Amino acid sequence: MSFLRRRSATPAGPDFDVLAMDPGDWPGNLGAGLLPAPDGTCQGVFLRYDLFGGRGTAMIIGNLPEGSPAREVPEGEVPFEVAQLLLALENDEEITVVGTEDMPVLQGDNLLIVRRLKLSESRISCVQFDRSDGVLVTIAAWDRPITDDLYALLKPLPAELFQQG
Repeated sequence: MSFLRRRSATPAGPDFDVLAMDPGDWPGNLGAGLLPAPDGTCQGVFLRYDLFGGRGTAMIIGNLPEGSPAREVPEGEVPFEVAQLLLALENDEEITVVGTEDMPVLQGDNLLIVRRLKLSESRISCVQFDRSDGVLVTIAAWDRPITDDLYALLKPLPAELFQQG
């Protein structure tokens, strides 16, 4: 499973492959954010995809490695990526997790156990799955369902995308 490997050389950005949709495959605007730790290591990457022509973010895909403080969310509170989606949309409504459902999804020849989060705001879709290298991938979308077709579009992005230059 090539998208589940750790890179041997450490770039200036994350020290893990970022699983997301290639910016060249996306017709809207893309923004990326890194979560730095005090020691300079990368504690996560999130990508904001804007399909609404500058009127707001449509989707956020987060990649958080083991030990990232952004993974520590109290029971019932939304994941980091949902909070970022709400910030991007300038929505300050209080949203909570009201339930979860685990479901199997095939990605090529690989079986993912995807956790679908049910939120108090029905216009937000959110799913999570763990990669074999310990990175938690969370996808949060506004006003569009997350279907199985989306998983076929996920792939590792090149390290050069995150290098400072």
